[in-house]
Amino acid sequence: MTTSEMFQELLDNLSIKNSETISNRYGQITSCLNNKFRDTESETANSLQVGSYGRWSGIKGISDLDMLYIMPSGKEETYKDNQSKLLTDTKDAIKDKYPKTTVKVDRLVVQVIYKNFMVEVQPVFENDNGSFEYPDTYNGGSWKTTKPREEIEAMKEFVDQKNKNLRKLCKMARAWKNKHGVGMGGLLIDTMAYKFLKNNNEYDDKSYASYDSMCRDFFKYLSNEPDQEYYLALGSNQQVKVKNKFQKKAKKAYNLAIKAIQSGTSNSANKAWKKIFGRPFPKAAVAIEEVKKSAYTFKDTEQFIEDSELYTIDIRAWLKLECSVSQDGFRDNFLTRMLLNKMPLSPAKSMNFFIDKHTIKGEFTVLWKVLNRGAESERRDCIRGQITPDSGHKNKSEKTRFKGEHVVECYAIQNNVVIAKDRIRVPIQ
Repeated sequence: MTTSEMFQELLDNLSIKNSETISNRYGQITSCLNNKFRDTESETANSLQVGSYGRWSGIKGISDLDMLYIMPSGKEETYKDNQSKLLTDTKDAIKDKYPKTTVKVDRLVVQVIYKNFMVEVQPVFENDNGSFEYPDTYNGGSWKTTKPREEIEAMKEFVDQKNKNLRKLCKMARAWKNKHGVGMGGLLIDTMAYKFLKNNNEYDDKSYASYDSMCRDFFKYLSNEPDQEYYLALGSNQQVKVKNKFQKKAKKAYNLAIKAIQSGTSNSANKAWKKIFGRPFPKAAVAIEEVKKSAYTFKDTEQFIEDSELYTIDIRAWLKLECSVSQDGFRDNFLTRMLLNKMPLSPAKSMNFFIDKHTIKGEFTVLWKVLNRGAESERRDCIRGQITPDSGHKNKSEKTRFKGEHVVECYAIQNNVVIAKDRIRVPIQ
């Protein structure tokens, strides 16, 4: 498989598959609000699709959709000093039409929650310069400005100037984010990709055959960025907050990309790219004689959250796993500290995995995956790898039983969407 073919298939696998359903939901919400505020039934007038979906940089599994509803200018006086009422009236208009759908106010927006995705509706008033004023109910209420049209126009401009590479780079960056649990918002990803290509003309006329080096150079660019609290968004120049650091994981992706490029089009290249982009990257066309045979017969029981029909993947928060290690007669320790200090982890120890830190807003549920690796797990026919529900306490108790490079993964779920994830190595010697 050539480089061009690999990346073409990756982007095809990342394409949004439920766009018709999403468009229908946008239309239904727009019709409700037009009926409430303008006494019309139009499904398209007075609304604007914004966010990743509106910029055409979203990928399969997109779950946080954004919509502006442009209020009649004659209503400004009604809501000028009552931001909460504007959001409540917006919520009630949708809820009256669709009483079985979960609809709620969340400070800046009205959330309309469907299976596997939600639409965040922001009622706004349009300014003469094309920007919008939106209500913020925090601390008594205020009005703030947003400029999504300028962000959309900046994206469109680069579609022509950069051979459509900006949107494709944004999509591939989202695949990396979802694979590695990088807590970067969509606008930050699009802004970083925009900045990278704006200051780099090497890929202006390039296409799929050069996407390997384009991704490598983009990850290098991210890894070298200094820590800062915010960036100025493409087009609008409004502040986009950096909620979590991304440099370390970008450096890891950069090193993997170097190995993948050095491997050319061999099977090793596919494996390296899959470590960066995950399941959406195509598998290698492995010849039978190249398959490494195990010395043992075992059942391949590993499951992948990406293959589940119950959940979609749209990482937009961050979590950090930790593990306490204990054994009779020894002081308890943390696994990350043991690995940092190169302390050996031997069998017959009790381990408790738990979420040490996270940036998730609201309630969430947890799923776990424990994967055993190595010859001993194959000999025992015990590779495990099934995805299992949490006991209700957001922790997972295990015991070290045999040698191998084991892995524990944790997935945070909201509304059937994986919004944060992390993994931790368990090298039993």
